[in-house]
Amino acid sequence: MSHQLPTIPVRVSRKQQEAVDIATFELVAEDGCPLPGFSAGSHVDVHLPGGLTRQYSLCNDAAESHRYLLGVLRDPASRGGSVVMHDQVHEGQLLQISAPANHFALAHQASRHLLLAGGIGVTPLLCMAERLAHTGADFEMHYCTRSPERTAFRQRIANAGFAPRVHFHFDDGAAEQKLDIAALLAAPAEGVHLYVCGPRGFMDAVLNSARAQGWPEDQLHYEFFAGAVTASSTDTSFEVQIASSGQVVVVPQDKTVVQALAEAGVDVQVSCEQGVCGTCLTRVIEGIPDHKDFYLTPEEQVANDQFTPCCSRSRSARLVLDL
Repeated sequence: MSHQLPTIPVRVSRKQQEAVDIATFELVAEDGCPLPGFSAGSHVDVHLPGGLTRQYSLCNDAAESHRYLLGVLRDPASRGGSVVMHDQVHEGQLLQISAPANHFALAHQASRHLLLAGGIGVTPLLCMAERLAHTGADFEMHYCTRSPERTAFRQRIANAGFAPRVHFHFDDGAAEQKLDIAALLAAPAEGVHLYVCGPRGFMDAVLNSARAQGWPEDQLHYEFFAGAVTASSTDTSFEVQIASSGQVVVVPQDKTVVQALAEAGVDVQVSCEQGVCGTCLTRVIEGIPDHKDFYLTPEEQVANDQFTPCCSRSRSARLVLDL
């Protein structure tokens, strides 16, 4: 049983250094045809040399159909995808990607939008800012980086009509220009929606502050780049049952649901394998998941009707899955 999704062959038409350790990759369809449409906040899965699959946000104008633009930080501490992109992917190279998907969409009903970007987390938020400016929506963007030299898309933002709405904050800059998260989020209001993307520490600081100050969960929008899923002493073996066939698979303490299913001949489409992207999200028919993801909201986790089998486990002896 396979759940592998079709891919799109693309060519890297341009690779450009945008800032220290940050490069952009322009992708065009190998056959020259228009690419599938997307909306602000979308990402694609990129199948990399060596068998890795990684997700990258699209940061070009969503009205464009001739290209996708990715911004990638070279991070030696990552799981290897960014290093492969920087060191092994070159102009003219052919790659396979997924169609765009969006788990980080704009809430167009909002009266005002507050965009907070940390480092390379600017990629989906820049696309959002351009879309909001195009529609005449009320928004404000704060872009936090280590230094001006490590700030991607500075010139693109400077040339944009919405440049006055973007505030830069540099770690190595003067104290008065650094972002005061608590002060910025001190007055949650009905209709104001918050969007945040960036390193885990930055996002935790923003979301924890927002929740502590009473921001409703449905006004918080976020997309994690990477999780920190770790084994727990409470992890035990359990069973999963495939609803369509009745097949029962034992998930040992030291393996994920995805790994156990793969060994039993049941393939689940995955990408991040850290509970971040939602690619593997699976409906739970019976049982209680042990959620370890960073994708579902707290309310969605409490519902216990879906989980991410790449990292989450089970609190009950068996989970019946809609596979």
